[in-house]
Amino acid sequence: MSFLQDPSFFTMGMWSIGAGALGAAALALLLANTDVFLSKPQKAALEYLEDIDLKTLEKEPRTFKAKELWEKNGAVIMAVRRPGCFLCREEAADLSSLKSMLDQLGVPLYAVVKEHIRTEVKDFQPYFKGEIFLDEKGILLEHREKEFGDKVNLLSVLEAAKMIKPQTLASEKK
Repeated sequence: MSFLQDPSFFTMGMWSIGAGALGAAALALLLANTDVFLSKPQKAALEYLEDIDLKTLEKEPRTFKAKELWEKNGAVIMAVRRPGCFLCREEAADLSSLKSMLDQLGVPLYAVVKEHIRTEVKDFQPYFKGEIFLDEKGILLEHREKEFGDKVNLLSVLEAAKMIKPQTLASEKK
């Protein structure tokens, strides 16, 4: 037990603990601020997305396949991570500013939320001028933003909506 009387033993131990703590802190910063160790998301195929079950937010909810949202006239669909989030509300208000132009093109504006918590959706509705649906599994939200708070380019949305060709009666009969 003579090593306990040697002060260098305790000094070396303190250095080891300090180095370990610094290493753990550096690793925590790396994991929290990068996606280096996350699996890369797969691109969502239309065939996959169209089979997602959505629900209406009425008293008697109706369940339907997501493809009903866009199969006749296309659609602009906002995936809402948190309806109570001020960034989501700001984005909803921006998209809603296009509502009259989308209506003229015959393209509906929809939002899909992944949860219906207390009054969040009701409080979100003044910011969003389209219909809102529920995706309980959150499948439509399986995307990752390039940067937190990425904002949609409204001109790009409008240009994309102009390219949508509504289904004609002849093509519906096929």
